[in-house]
Amino acid sequence: MSFKKVIIEKMAYSLPPNIVSSEELEENLLPIYERLNLQVGRLELMTGIKERRFWDSHQQASQSSAEAGIKLLKEGNIDPNKVDLLIHSAVCRDRLEPATASYVHNLMGLGPDTQILDVSNACLGFLNALILAGSMIEQGTINRAIIVAGENGKPLVDETVRLLNEGDFDRKSIKPYFANLTIGGGAVAWSLSRETPTHLSSPRLSQFASSTDTSHNRLCEGDQSMGGMLMQTDSEELLHAGIKVATQAWRKFLQVSKWDSQTPELVVTHQVGKAHQLEIEKALGYDSTKSFTSYESLGNCGSVSLPITYTLACEQNQDFLTKKSALLGIGSGLSSLMLALNN
Repeated sequence: MSFKKVIIEKMAYSLPPNIVSSEELEENLLPIYERLNLQVGRLELMTGIKERRFWDSHQQASQSSAEAGIKLLKEGNIDPNKVDLLIHSAVCRDRLEPATASYVHNLMGLGPDTQILDVSNACLGFLNALILAGSMIEQGTINRAIIVAGENGKPLVDETVRLLNEGDFDRKSIKPYFANLTIGGGAVAWSLSRETPTHLSSPRLSQFASSTDTSHNRLCEGDQSMGGMLMQTDSEELLHAGIKVATQAWRKFLQVSKWDSQTPELVVTHQVGKAHQLEIEKALGYDSTKSFTSYESLGNCGSVSLPITYTLACEQNQDFLTKKSALLGIGSGLSSLMLALNN
């Protein structure tokens, strides 16, 4: 439940080029909006999401992840032949077999000694991968791991728009599809390594805690349909269940970290939207001024959301690299994983 020797060596990210505002997205929904007398502007009002980014629909998850990974290698001056483990941890993947990590490995030009694997756990996959890779470094099994994730919500959003405009929906029956309209895209890559005296300004993995309640595993389900990706979410119930499991994880997290709710100097949560952010801050009782958010401009990027938000925070203010930080993850299923970073 704790680390003593593992640091975040380098972080990098890649953003899709296509920016779509919530207003633009709703304009594509005018057929159903007009039929149900819905007002354009409700999406941003309810979620706080002004815009999100997409790659083109044909872009594979491996390509997005590799973009961030190649940037990581270059900016971190990391030898591709000295990476012991590569984990691809996104919801999106190229196909069922082989592992998407195999395509990323090839695109990044990593060496023959690198182990590869995929880790998937909804929006929590990146944090799960951090714990797995960090544990291997802590135990001395490996010296360096790179964790990547690339998500592109465009196929899901496009299919949702088509379905809503062509289907026979009323105000109640469209609700399970509303969360789809908050999805965006992005890619992130982190390098973990064993701590050395040269890493004095690097974030260090510290304690972690988790809580799981799978009785709620049907509140958010996504899969491939004949026409593309589809997802249905009971947003209200998922919010309540998510807050409950996060509160349980937070209680354990404070115990193992020996922190109180005001100790973290930076708090980053999974970026669902405004309502989820406010409820998390209220339920866990930490100072909301310590939150850093990205959902306003990126939307919900699945497994990428939390790590890219922490990366952006540190890019904006490098002092955060040495601050006590709390990464509070949650994924449909439901499971919550919380990680302390401490220099």
